[in-house]
Amino acid sequence: MNISIIGCGYVGLVTGACLSQVGNNVLCYDINASKIKSLKKNNIDIFEPNLEKIIGKSQSSNKIQFTSSVKETIKHGEIIFICVGTPPKKSGDADLSRVFDVAKLIGKNIDNYKIITTKSTVPPGTAKKINNIIRKELKVRGKKLNYVVTSNPEFLKEGSAVNDFNKPDRIIIGTNDTVAKKKFLDLYSPFNRNHHKIFFMSPESAELTKYAANTMLASRITFINEIANIADLVGADVEDIRKGIGSDPRIGYNFIYPGCGFGGSCLPKDIKALHHIAKKKKYDAKFIKNIDVVNENQKLILFKKITKLYKNKLKDKTFGVWGLSFKPNTNDIREAPSRILIDHLLNKGAKIIAYDPIANSDFKKIYKTEKNLKYVNNMYSAVKNTDALIINTEWQEFKSPDFDMLKAKLKEPVIFDGRNIYDPESIYKKGYKYFCIGRNYYTK
Repeated sequence: MNISIIGCGYVGLVTGACLSQVGNNVLCYDINASKIKSLKKNNIDIFEPNLEKIIGKSQSSNKIQFTSSVKETIKHGEIIFICVGTPPKKSGDADLSRVFDVAKLIGKNIDNYKIITTKSTVPPGTAKKINNIIRKELKVRGKKLNYVVTSNPEFLKEGSAVNDFNKPDRIIIGTNDTVAKKKFLDLYSPFNRNHHKIFFMSPESAELTKYAANTMLASRITFINEIANIADLVGADVEDIRKGIGSDPRIGYNFIYPGCGFGGSCLPKDIKALHHIAKKKKYDAKFIKNIDVVNENQKLILFKKITKLYKNKLKDKTFGVWGLSFKPNTNDIREAPSRILIDHLLNKGAKIIAYDPIANSDFKKIYKTEKNLKYVNNMYSAVKNTDALIINTEWQEFKSPDFDMLKAKLKEPVIFDGRNIYDPESIYKKGYKYFCIGRNYYTK
């Protein structure tokens, strides 16, 4: 099948790569001409396991190609995927300007039947608005063409997106059109061998499903973080509590791991957008709004523990930081808790030596002139002669360090762990002061 991808960001590249891998002819367009040049050379600007390998192989077999011609892209695809960004406005509402710009381009360039679908996360009613824009452009051209606008939201996790696409939990298709349903069944048949993962619904339901899913996941993280904070206060162990509630099949263990808050490009943005969607309909979704409020406060939890230990005197302190990305296996630092923590530490006059396996360069772009923030290429170099170690991201290489070497490099054996990757009792027995989330009754 001929597939067109408009927008070569994270979602567009993963979608295009995985669809090309099963034999589709994929043509990808992006407004950024320099990005297209880089992609043609297989230079991928995002880190995602196996993505570069798949794109390289598909380019070699001409199953995926990149172009700066939007007209060519629109003409090529039987299905056109809109994969452009929908960043939040100051109000929290999703900025749909790029989506609507694409809709105008489609209306100006289509010349036969097309299925147009949004992969981008968009509010309910967006498919109708896209349809109206295309119809208006066709009217200007004096054309009457058949087409259908659908919704096919992505459910990809950064760091495992290729695997998520290839082995989906579910595939949501928002359309009532019979022809479109058949096309999507054919397109996704390699990913739907058991024929039970595709759910057809209205475009509005599909659009809202994406927001609902991300908000549900965020609410679980926020809930367990609140429980962890209470556990700290009453001398309980959140790990025991997590097992106690997670063993209930009605609850389960997914997304109930406490930490220093969640970040990334999706959950924070989508919570704000969903609250704004409700607000525009004059409904005050207090629960949804407070998920974001609680999470932003949770990003300061390590800072509060640090200032408490050092009695708010941080000016002459140096901290080694492990992990800058918002989660492991990605270089994404958008909304990362590390940024909030480091900002506050720097404002207090502290010095930072940071290490992340792949996100150092991304962090440098933001903190270009910060003299008290240095980067190293080794986890142990980050803690040399520092007052304490701070862990923001649970990268695999941080999980089993040489604790004797670590202790020798630190001025004092102090660890602030925002991801609970060590066992507090064993760390305490090794002679460390260990401050984590919801398990601090081991700390003396």
